[in-house]
Amino acid sequence: MLARLQSAIGRDDLIEQMVLLPEPKKPFSHNLQTIKSVNLIVGYDASPNSHTALDIAFWIAHQTRLATNVQVTVQAVHVVEDNHNNRHQNLLNLTKPLPILECPINEVSRSVTPVLTQPKLRGITSHLLEKPVDTLQQANKIIWQAQSLAEEWQGCFKSHLRFGSIAVELKKVVQLEAADILFVGCKSVSHPLIQALGSYFPCAVLGIPNCIEE
Repeated sequence: MLARLQSAIGRDDLIEQMVLLPEPKKPFSHNLQTIKSVNLIVGYDASPNSHTALDIAFWIAHQTRLATNVQVTVQAVHVVEDNHNNRHQNLLNLTKPLPILECPINEVSRSVTPVLTQPKLRGITSHLLEKPVDTLQQANKIIWQAQSLAEEWQGCFKSHLRFGSIAVELKKVVQLEAADILFVGCKSVSHPLIQALGSYFPCAVLGIPNCIEE
C-alpha cells in the first residue's frame, strides 16, 4: 500500500517516515492465506493532523480497491477521555482542532455507518450519563465530520465513539475489528501516543510523513 503511495507522489522515503510501529510478526501459515478484506482504523479528533491521517487512509483504500478485488473498510475512532486533566490529553495531535463541520443525517450515504462501541450496554449508558452535554455534542460533531469526509470516497466506512484512555480504546477497536493498519496524526515514534500504544501493538501503526508540508 505504501509502495503505491510512494509511486503516486514521487517519493521513496515514505515507509521510513510513516511506519511508527511495525507490523507484528505473524505465523508463516497466516501469511499464505488469501486476503479477502482490509480494515484500516484511523484515530480521529478533528485536528489538522488527524484529518490528514484520515485523508491518507481514504486514498490508500481507494488505490487498493482499484488495484485489487479486496474489500477495504476505513473506520474512524473518536475517543472521549474519562479524565480531561490527564497528562496524555489530546494524544492524537497537539495542535488546535479545526472548526467542526456538521453533516445532516439525510445527506449521509448508506455506506456510512456510525457505531457506538463499548463492551457492555451498561457501560455505554453510564458513560453517556456522566458526560456533560457539550462534550457529547462536540464528540457527535467530530463523528459527523469524519462521515462527511468519507462520502467523497464512496467506500465502506464506519465510525466509533469510545470512552476512556485513547491508547487503550484504540487498541480495543483494532483487536475487535482485526485491523491491518492504525493511522494516527503523529509524525514521530517519540510522540506520547506512540509510547502509550507500546511495542507489542496488534497491527502496524502509521503516522503522517514530514514531507506532507513540503
